[in-house]
Amino acid sequence: MTKKIVAVLVVIVAIALGAWVYWRKTCCSTPVASSGVSSRPNLPATPSGPKKPGSVAPETPRAATANPESEIAPGKEPGYSPRTGETFQYAANVTKLNRTIANLKIVVAERRNFAGKSAWHLQAFAHTENPYRMVFELDDQFDSYSDVANLIGLQYEMHLSERGQKMDSVQRMMPSANDPAPADAVAARVLPGTRDPLGMLQYLRGVDWSKMPEVRSPVYDGRALHDVRARLAGKDEQVKVPAGTFTTSKIEIRVFDNGSEVKDSHFFLYLTNDAARMPVLMEAVLPVATARVELTKAS
Repeated sequence: MTKKIVAVLVVIVAIALGAWVYWRKTCCSTPVASSGVSSRPNLPATPSGPKKPGSVAPETPRAATANPESEIAPGKEPGYSPRTGETFQYAANVTKLNRTIANLKIVVAERRNFAGKSAWHLQAFAHTENPYRMVFELDDQFDSYSDVANLIGLQYEMHLSERGQKMDSVQRMMPSANDPAPADAVAARVLPGTRDPLGMLQYLRGVDWSKMPEVRSPVYDGRALHDVRARLAGKDEQVKVPAGTFTTSKIEIRVFDNGSEVKDSHFFLYLTNDAARMPVLMEAVLPVATARVELTKAS
């Protein structure tokens, strides 16, 4: 088991399948195909310690094909929304192994006012388990503040502790270059309609897949902007996980950087077909193995 596989397992689930590209760049130094658009990170993550208030990202991220499509009209609440206190716990593993690599938790913490808007506070926690902590010790927390109406990102936070190193990053997602930088966060200049990975997961739960077989959205993972495309790949998939057996909709997720699809990873999300639309299974098909993140408990 390599550090790369462990990192993929944990991070991909902890931030809802959205940050594998970032970790592939920063941890594994894998180049991304270029189409004439800068692929540099939007801004360096703020190291642990005092933050510089009012900081502004040195460059605005761009996604050559970003073209958000939403079934929810601006200013209107969706027909479906998360439930305050909703908690999903997962075990992450790799096919070929019979041991849990990491435990993960996704939480709908609260609904609150944030920067003058009604927002969901979403959280994710990831912890590697023994004996793999000896390979990649990781205890990470991610916080998302996403607009209630359409789960557009307002602020994204990463509080990371990995292999003895700590890092905190608090980024206010700002689509308008004319907005002043906040005093208590770094300003991340993003495209209109951009979601963070946690907000994107909740948004996908709310899509009416019978009416919208495919959706697209720019997703900002804390470092770079990606074009994420999701489509319905199956309507009545039977899925067995530790939490039980479920009839699900299978959603295929594809990630694009600078107009080029990330080819070395393929993602699937399985949502229950009942009113809860629970994410019971997340898969990452990698060149050397398949990472499975299975629901163990929902409350």
